[in-house]
Amino acid sequence: MQLPQVLCRHLIARSSSSLTDGETRITQVLKVKFPQASSLKVVDISGGCGAMYEIHIESDEFRGKRTVQQHQLVNQALKDEIKDMHGLCIFTDVPRK
Repeated sequence: MQLPQVLCRHLIARSSSSLTDGETRITQVLKVKFPQASSLKVVDISGGCGAMYEIHIESDEFRGKRTVQQHQLVNQALKDEIKDMHGLCIFTDVPRK
């Protein structure tokens, strides 16, 4: 999958910087809700204003669940944070054995 050029530039520019407050807060919430997560990445794709995030999470807690159910679990975990967002892209997966 090829990312849009603007998004690629944003991700490259941020590759060496620290997480935004929003990224840190969302990461902490998801680590608590999904303690078995083997991979978790939260990226503010709104340019740093906190209006839109992309979440990649891989967890054994998703095993046996359909993608829509996995996304519902993430949405439920972030119900308070989502109120202030304009958009959220969620990518979930189950760890390979």
